[in-house]
Amino acid sequence: MISEFLLQHLQRFIKHQSQIKQIHSLLTTNGLLLNIPQNTSSKWKTTLLYNALIRAYLNIKPFHRSFLLFTRMLCHQTPPNGHTFTFVFKAISTSLSLASLTCSPLHAQALKRGVLADPIVQTSLLGLYGKLGSLNNARKMFEEIFDPCIVARNAILDAFGRNGEMGSALLHFESMIENDVVSWTIVINGFARSRQFTEAIQVFKKMIIFLVKPNEATFVTVLSCCANLEAGGGLHQGKQIHGYILRNEVFMTVFMGTALIDFYGKKGCLETSMRVFNQMLVREVCTWNAMISSLACNGREKEALEMFEKMKVDGVCPNEVTFVAVLTACARAKEVELGSEFFQSMLRQYGIVPTMEHYGCMVDLLGRAGLLTEATEFVRTMSVPPDASVLGALLGACKIHGAIELGNEVGRRLLELQPRHYGLYVALSSINADKERWDRAADLRKAMADAGIRKVAAYSLIGSM
Repeated sequence: MISEFLLQHLQRFIKHQSQIKQIHSLLTTNGLLLNIPQNTSSKWKTTLLYNALIRAYLNIKPFHRSFLLFTRMLCHQTPPNGHTFTFVFKAISTSLSLASLTCSPLHAQALKRGVLADPIVQTSLLGLYGKLGSLNNARKMFEEIFDPCIVARNAILDAFGRNGEMGSALLHFESMIENDVVSWTIVINGFARSRQFTEAIQVFKKMIIFLVKPNEATFVTVLSCCANLEAGGGLHQGKQIHGYILRNEVFMTVFMGTALIDFYGKKGCLETSMRVFNQMLVREVCTWNAMISSLACNGREKEALEMFEKMKVDGVCPNEVTFVAVLTACARAKEVELGSEFFQSMLRQYGIVPTMEHYGCMVDLLGRAGLLTEATEFVRTMSVPPDASVLGALLGACKIHGAIELGNEVGRRLLELQPRHYGLYVALSSINADKERWDRAADLRKAMADAGIRKVAAYSLIGSM
């Protein structure tokens, strides 16, 4: 029969976008997605077709199409089963706004359909609650799972980590009878999310002692921790991890290579960063982004812009992150005209809607070039209200060029957004002190002290290298 034929082809071409859409069209035009059961088996055949389609659309952006198919399935009175809900929970988890609106109704539907006793459905829902930040609901769902397997235990572990409950995460981790590589990586991820980079690296070291082989996700996360470790030792730790990869002949994936480029770039080891880039046979857009950013942030702005041109020649389409790196390079090179052209091309040529980070880069670009009037006008005409990053870039430009009146006005707006940010008080005090407005500088220092806001002590990297 045609339904069996199309179901087989749907499962065969589950990751091929054009074929999925063609099969979907055939299923619709032949009326095979309408629930007109002749018997019980034909009723569940329609469910199988819907499940296969919902699963297939998880491979095609935007993922909410899977959820729309689910709603159509209910409209046609096709009964969903446990597999249906597992796929739908995964689909809505890609959009937190959609998940926050639909999670509770879907939970109710799963309960109504009698599939919530299925441990796989329970684990999927647990994971969804964890991503939504609803830790209490995640806990309740875990408690309802009879004899939870390691997948369910990892799901609640991830929920703890995502929500900053690292104490609970460690207690749960240590109580687990079995810890696999996913368990270890989740704990490392949890510490990384909480910006506890030293703790994350310590867990990685313990993982190696216990002879657990790290996977791609583990290496990417721990290298990111080394790159972002502000205290001394990050460079040494990252080099050790790179050495481990080489000694154990671990296959260098695109994302691992990208993490190494980013790590060495952030630590100022640009030649090593470039060597890793050149050795990579396969490069994704994230790889180019990391290399462009590394060059831009290490005083090699012209080379960063040349790398951007090479990227386009190689047929790699830039994304939002690419333009942050490119605009940063333009700002540091004071290439105002070129940077403005790139900013305009984002929407016009690539369909990329600028984010606050892009607006901040443009303000930084104009500010560094001394074009404070243009920078102020740019902020004023933004389509969305500027956030602290955009205003911070403008304040930085005011400090560089001694624009005290504008600086104080921008600073006032920033303090409304971030009243306990010590850096703002220090910057504003410095701007006023530079112009010998000692009374205003003293007032700011006093306000900072009265509010109990303390400056973070600086450190030197030289002694740790």
